[in-house]
Amino acid sequence: MKAVTWQGKRNVSVDTVPDPRIQEANDAIIEVTTTNICGSDLHLYELLSPFMNPGDILGHEPMGIVREVGSNVGDLAVGDRVVIPFQISCGHCPMCHGGLQTQCETTQVRSEGTGAALFGYSKLYGSIPGAQAQYLRVPQAQYTHIKVPEGPSDERFVYLSDVLPTAWQAVEYADVREGQSLTVLGLGPIGDMAARIAAHRGVRVIGVDLVPERLARLRERGVEVLDLREHDNLGEIVRDMTGGRGTDAVIDAVGMEAHGSPGAKLVQQATSFMPDAVAGPLFTHAGIDRLAALEAAIDIVRRGGTVSIVGVYGGALDPLPMFKMFDKQIQFRMGQANVKRWVDDILPLLTDGDPLGVDTFATHRLSLDEAPRAYEIFQKKQDGAVKVLLEP
Repeated sequence: MKAVTWQGKRNVSVDTVPDPRIQEANDAIIEVTTTNICGSDLHLYELLSPFMNPGDILGHEPMGIVREVGSNVGDLAVGDRVVIPFQISCGHCPMCHGGLQTQCETTQVRSEGTGAALFGYSKLYGSIPGAQAQYLRVPQAQYTHIKVPEGPSDERFVYLSDVLPTAWQAVEYADVREGQSLTVLGLGPIGDMAARIAAHRGVRVIGVDLVPERLARLRERGVEVLDLREHDNLGEIVRDMTGGRGTDAVIDAVGMEAHGSPGAKLVQQATSFMPDAVAGPLFTHAGIDRLAALEAAIDIVRRGGTVSIVGVYGGALDPLPMFKMFDKQIQFRMGQANVKRWVDDILPLLTDGDPLGVDTFATHRLSLDEAPRAYEIFQKKQDGAVKVLLEP
């Protein structure tokens, strides 16, 4: 089969690799009909090379048709149309029962001290072959799937794999209600969708980014936007817009590659060029993130408000303004999205109209063979790329 493989920093290729096969009784094989490039994939493309091996198959946002099943996959059957969550979870451990599928005790990658195994996301999360491919082996398939109806296009459902539940959880963790206010920092796919979800719930949303196309997408939906290039002090601007208080909550949808942290950027870039044996432990145990977005969130949020962190961070020695956090009595919620926890809440918004605009959410629809170009334009924010769908 064809698959998108990692070959080095900023270097992916489309190669012929062996077809996946059933290995365990609870495995399934799906034929991938649509798969996406995620902003998190860009961390692998750019920074996390110490945890990658040439030939690793990328991707964790697929949907498709079940083509083969093991003997213990519950009611999953050949021919079912399914979306596959980005994390692999069993559905029966205490963490899964508690709605924390990203901490699944069956698939936790204990050798790396991390949570549930993820598709296509480096040895940090189990070195599981990813979903930017023609076929995908799904472990724990009795639970790691979402059945969706025939009929509507893939674009109506494929975002259930990651974008929708991640954005939904970000808004849930922000704990904002109708009539309250929310700043969203970073309007890539997750920040964009989080802003749409919050606005749909009647929350006043202020979106912040520096890419004109991203700002325009939300401005067209009636969301207030701020161009980062035009404002030196976001905290002052947002307080001026909210009667001097700041917004009730802030979502940090940027993470460790934030614009505006040149020193940390230099450290990250240097680490990514070191030998893996040196860079891996350094990144894991002494890593430094680019914290401009998180620091802005702490400044912007009102006293007693909530910061919801959905952007990925990886550093272990990041300095935080603890006095300001304590003095403002800020609450923090964060973590990978627990996909299946939110599916029942989200599905009605996909089957009864399209209030979130998922049908037109993608900016690019390309063939799997075009993946190298897709990664490049997405990473460089060229050609208006916000969300890229790949069709095997």
